[in-house]
Amino acid sequence: MSETDLSHQIEAYHEWKCGLGNNIQLYQVWLEKNRLSTDDVSRRLTRGLELLNDDQLTIAMVGEYSRGKTELINALIFTEFGQRMLPSQAGRTTMCPTEIYHDQNRQHNYLRLLPIETRAQGKSISELKNVATSWKEFEVDSSNPDSMSQTLKQVAKTKSVKLSDAQLLGFDGKMLEPDLDQPGFVIIPVWRHALMSLDSPLLKKGLRILDTPGLNALGSEPELTISMVPKAQAIIFLLSADAGVTASDLAIWKRFIQTKGADHRAGRFAVLNKIDVLWDDLQGDTLIAASIEKVRKSTAQHLDLNIEDVIPLSAKQGLIARVKKDDLLLQKSALPKLEKLISKRILKQKEQLILNDLINDVKHMLLSSQSILNERLSVFYKEYDALEEGAMSTQVLQGIADKTQQEHETYYKKLITLKSSRRLMQSQGDILIQLMGEDRFKAILKQTKRALNESWSTLGMTHTMNQFFVRINKELDNICTEAKLADKMVAAIYKRFKSDIKANHLKPKVFSVDAQRAELILLRKKLLQFCRQPKMFMTEQSILITHFFNTFVAEVWIIQESIVSEAEQWPDAALLPLMQYAQEQKMSLEGQVSNLRKMARDTRDTKIKQTELKKIIDETHTQLDEAEKIQHQIESPVPSQLDEIQDIAIR
Repeated sequence: MSETDLSHQIEAYHEWKCGLGNNIQLYQVWLEKNRLSTDDVSRRLTRGLELLNDDQLTIAMVGEYSRGKTELINALIFTEFGQRMLPSQAGRTTMCPTEIYHDQNRQHNYLRLLPIETRAQGKSISELKNVATSWKEFEVDSSNPDSMSQTLKQVAKTKSVKLSDAQLLGFDGKMLEPDLDQPGFVIIPVWRHALMSLDSPLLKKGLRILDTPGLNALGSEPELTISMVPKAQAIIFLLSADAGVTASDLAIWKRFIQTKGADHRAGRFAVLNKIDVLWDDLQGDTLIAASIEKVRKSTAQHLDLNIEDVIPLSAKQGLIARVKKDDLLLQKSALPKLEKLISKRILKQKEQLILNDLINDVKHMLLSSQSILNERLSVFYKEYDALEEGAMSTQVLQGIADKTQQEHETYYKKLITLKSSRRLMQSQGDILIQLMGEDRFKAILKQTKRALNESWSTLGMTHTMNQFFVRINKELDNICTEAKLADKMVAAIYKRFKSDIKANHLKPKVFSVDAQRAELILLRKKLLQFCRQPKMFMTEQSILITHFFNTFVAEVWIIQESIVSEAEQWPDAALLPLMQYAQEQKMSLEGQVSNLRKMARDTRDTKIKQTELKKIIDETHTQLDEAEKIQHQIESPVPSQLDEIQDIAIR
């Protein structure tokens, strides 16, 4: 693949993550070497490494048919093959939603396709992803571009079916293209969803792309709009530069993208594609640029975006330029501007999430470990000074050892108390789990399904669906009430623990379901939008119930599972700083007692004892230097910060 801004930045981001993972592993080894490793800390660091390994950057390509979404994907990740790999000719090409990524587990190329008929099974796409027999799989031979291109054309396949059959599969008949050769028949996609794993450099580094069809497919596959698109870190919304924002474009934007509370933390961007249509040798570059800028400003106003988030480009010319290695055409296509935006804004957001969620956590653990080692070093220096003064008799050494033993026993008792407290907190965590556990949730679902089946009208069903969310919100209220008691319990434990030691830097993790509540609020708004659609009043009851459970309830189930997971991890996470501190103190004092008693039994002269103690002091300094080096590497600037530093230096 050619060296682009995007590939360069994703490479830098990937290397930074790998370096961070290596430093966390170094810290694990360092803890073992210094007898400071505990099961709690080890589990926490292992979870952090798993998060790094699973981290992906998801960009959803959204827009009406024939806006060039697939061509843009070809230009971004497929230029190494020297031709178009995904079908991208005029008209409707990508007929089913397509996820493009690299499967780390299977490590080979494939295209998995879900038949459109699976809609009749009443199961969501996320459920069916775990049912291998529901999918048809094709091998993708990346060593043979022509063969690979033919295989990937499967995503564009269509077939003709009766209008009534299409409606039973959830399609809106008014949005379907009629089959001119067979009256009463309409054209529908052969496949419902596609999963494409490719051995591409960008994809291997964690880039994941969701390619979506047009308005009709978005509306007829609710899981796309309820779950997949909202959960993408970034949205790239494609428009035609010659038309600007059309009515159907605006419908997609308002219904599916401009949603408050969605996970598009890295941004929503509009791409005015096909600017090459406006290129005109007779007009000249100045008039062409003015024309493009006019459409750009109008688009920003229509979509309520900052003008810098609207990028005019030509995906087609960008692809041709990359394949032919034409730098002038590449710059004219403006594709590098989009790549720069992705690398600057989207990757920076991912960096920030890792900084907030992982690096700060590891830094606190490192500081605690260094604090213990510094205390250990202070004791060694006192012992060394006493030997220097000749005051360190066997009796004195034994006395210091006894005193240190008492301090060790204090921390041993603190650990026992903390373990008891954690058992108590685990009981509290069990209460939180029960409040939103599987059994309770299934009971709510059973009542909701019965009420829906007993409803006599669409309005009655709408009321029942809404009441489902009201009930779930009440369950969250109960969890929040119980969580406040849990947090008070944790605060009391910290206060009691820190009353007689210098551990004010230790902070507990608060149990919170704010993120899940925000997701529920957003999901309920989408339900209300769905219920206001005219087609809901013309859809039969069983289809509506299936649709409700496959989309809205499936998403609530995911939220429920995340709350349960949070409640399961919270007892350990809340007390981890205290457990780590007490365990490290206990183990450090254990080592000191052993050394002191050994010295007390040692009949050799003072100089020999000093020499051995000096070796221990030097080794401790070495270990502290290693810890500081690990900390420095973990705190090193992230790729986006390095680029900013370079930009300042250039200016």
